[in-house]
Amino acid sequence: MKISFIVPLYNCLPLTQAMLASLRTTLPAGLEHEIIFVDDGSTDGTRAWLATLAAPCRTVLNEKNLGFAGACNRGAATACGEFLFFLNNDLVLGPGWFEPMLAVVSAYADAGLVGNVQLNHATGAVDHTGLTFDAKGKPAHLTARGWSALRPVVAVTGACFAIRAATWRKLGGFDEGFVNGCEDVDLGLRASQAGLTNFVVRRSVVRHHISASIGRKLRDEQNTARLVRCWHPLILSLIPPACARACVAAAWENPRDYVHSRLARESVLYAANLLPHPTRLIQAAAVASLELEAARWAHLLDHAPDRPPQEVAPILFPVFQDGAPVY
Repeated sequence: MKISFIVPLYNCLPLTQAMLASLRTTLPAGLEHEIIFVDDGSTDGTRAWLATLAAPCRTVLNEKNLGFAGACNRGAATACGEFLFFLNNDLVLGPGWFEPMLAVVSAYADAGLVGNVQLNHATGAVDHTGLTFDAKGKPAHLTARGWSALRPVVAVTGACFAIRAATWRKLGGFDEGFVNGCEDVDLGLRASQAGLTNFVVRRSVVRHHISASIGRKLRDEQNTARLVRCWHPLILSLIPPACARACVAAAWENPRDYVHSRLARESVLYAANLLPHPTRLIQAAAVASLELEAARWAHLLDHAPDRPPQEVAPILFPVFQDGAPVY
């Protein structure tokens, strides 16, 4: 059983060196593996350092910057392992992180992407226990630790996940239309669409410096807008719980605006799991929420493509009176 670790790089050499050191000290003795570094145009001495590495490390040098998806795809194309582990170069890997992930990805034939618990390296706070969608259709990190060893999730972050090489090839790898964002969510949704289950392994815990690469967040709005366009029906079916919680929060902050709102009452019941399915009004709220965000994206990306996102005022979750949005 050979394992291929794939690590895309773009500068941040000290973090890469620390990550490799932590990887080497946490792998079980005798593990047959390779470590594939894909340099995506670093200019900080990374390439000179890569030239000093010996087996099991291998290096792929991109002639131009391909972005996260392209770099990962190129590394995976050269991999020889039965299982692929994708690792960001700003991870800090501690004892016991690897074995639980390998156990799940190798034991479950229907496993899609297998992720883990990630802590913010600076604060120690839980940053990731899976991905979901918020009321606006944007990917959001789950942060509840929970007690079960294994958690099925919509998707996992690309910062640290495992997948069977055969599954990766079947899914076609990352969609390079996404530029440094949402490619992991898209892959997870494609895995689910193929009948696979994405998991978070709670006994595997790593630390993450989080978006250490410069420019990591520059295309968040474009990536999210593209993700929603590609997966609109599915995302629409996934966000009613978040919409109900958003309505409950809005009603709590402004009770007079919601005192006669049937939507608020139904949202309370649905958020408390006292209704088995979202009501018509909650579903209408989900539709309206995505439409409002689409209108914001149209203004931001079509009419003001060069303006940073913070200069365009966000559209907040609307106030509803019996299903009719009040702006």
